[in-house]
Amino acid sequence: MSTKPLQVNEASPAYLARPSADDVPPGYKKTAVGVIPEDWDTVQLGDVASICGGATPSTRVANYWNGGIPWCTPTDITSTTEKYLSRTERTITQIGLASCAARLLPVGTLLLCSRATIGDVKIAATQVCTNQGFKSLVCHPGVENEFLYYLVLTLKPKLIERAIGSTFLEIGKSDLASIAVALPRQTEQRAIAEALSDVDALIAALDKLIAKKRAIKQAAMQQLLTGKTRLPGFNGEWETKRLGETAILKARIGWQGLTTAEYLDSGDYFLVTGTEFKGGYIDWSNCHYVAESRYKQDRNIQLKEHDVLVTKDGTIGKVALITHLPKPATLNSGIFVIRPIENAFHPEFFYYLLCSDVFTDFLIQLSAGSTINHLYQKDFVGFVYRTPVTIGEQSAIGTILADMDAEIASLEARRDKTRALKQGMMQQLLTGRVRLV
Repeated sequence: MSTKPLQVNEASPAYLARPSADDVPPGYKKTAVGVIPEDWDTVQLGDVASICGGATPSTRVANYWNGGIPWCTPTDITSTTEKYLSRTERTITQIGLASCAARLLPVGTLLLCSRATIGDVKIAATQVCTNQGFKSLVCHPGVENEFLYYLVLTLKPKLIERAIGSTFLEIGKSDLASIAVALPRQTEQRAIAEALSDVDALIAALDKLIAKKRAIKQAAMQQLLTGKTRLPGFNGEWETKRLGETAILKARIGWQGLTTAEYLDSGDYFLVTGTEFKGGYIDWSNCHYVAESRYKQDRNIQLKEHDVLVTKDGTIGKVALITHLPKPATLNSGIFVIRPIENAFHPEFFYYLLCSDVFTDFLIQLSAGSTINHLYQKDFVGFVYRTPVTIGEQSAIGTILADMDAEIASLEARRDKTRALKQGMMQQLLTGRVRLV
């Protein structure tokens, strides 16, 4: 991509204000796709790209497969977050290609899913063919493939709306070709694609950095939570403890009979069910609520700051730490709350211990190779772990790992904000509300 700064020209203030849908500001025109700049054209997808289907060679003929030609399926598209597709899980041979209706598509083709995950799209980084779940777009001269890629991303709801079929939904070639879009001149197409690609590059860099920070944190957990690496100022042997001797475990008991019919969409008392666990903490914005009587029914499961929670039904072993309580909160029957007996452990240290392989290995041993449908208290209290003797060392370990989590959360927030910015840019740039040339 070019490193030359882009000159951003705002659209007419009259257009941005738009007191009514019928107003067309100077320099714009009303078309079938909405109000667009006067120097843009309204075209159909079939006017700007050749639309190509795909096919599958017979799987009964061995020499049709495992050749040098990438053969793309929708799974190849959905299994990567990259804009460009450079490899596929399966390949075919030249005779396999010749045996069916698939065709070899050129580099730069838009590989557009027309079945299953309708509207998902990647750009071919190499010559490739596809199965029948695609309507791929080969751009005509004067059309930038990256511009069309971003434009097609915005069309996904329309593609799904036009899809038909009794066995599975699919958008046909003629329906796809007839979709109307707004098309600027090629220089502006290129500028729009470069601007959006720059944002994609930033998102990709943040994703890579987040993955690196997570790997560093995972390595730190392996070292710090097992005593293999000691923090400066701490020494001495660690102790082996049993959960039943160091903690009180509580959960909503069955006779209380809380049902999903009692889950409320609003209220003064949160209900934590386990589905709100997000990154080791509670996403309070996704919590249900319960009546005051249900909250007060059992004081043992009225949540407090520094409580450690573990799911015992559904997805077994999910862990969360209560760092703050925006409102009073209680639990449904699928969660344990764990509290130390007489300061037996530091809650943050114990939370990270449960997030580590130490607890994962315990659950694996408990299952003995079978699927666990429920984590029983009689089994959980037998969890054995090693811990520093002093609360000070436990606290120091917890603080280091919490700082790492905070850094990762900050990067994730920045990435999410950048993704939202990209969506806004696409809305503005692909409609001509903001001009780059």
